[in-house]
Amino acid sequence: MSSESVGGILGAIVAAIVLAVAVVFGPIGQYGKPPKPAKVEPAAAPAAPAATVPRGPVIKEVPNQ
Repeated sequence: MSSESVGGILGAIVAAIVLAVAVVFGPIGQYGKPPKPAKVEPAAAPAAPAATVPRGPVIKEVPNQ
């Protein structure tokens, strides 16, 4: 056996192992997998909106007397 044939056989074995692992673990990413269920949070009292902070100086019109 020459080194080229031994390398080819070892390469085929490694390729078969990689293919088997790919089949066992399935497709990469979300493709082909069922979507994850959405988390349901308990219904809490609606949060009161935060008080608005004035942005910059507040200019009020003063009537001329």
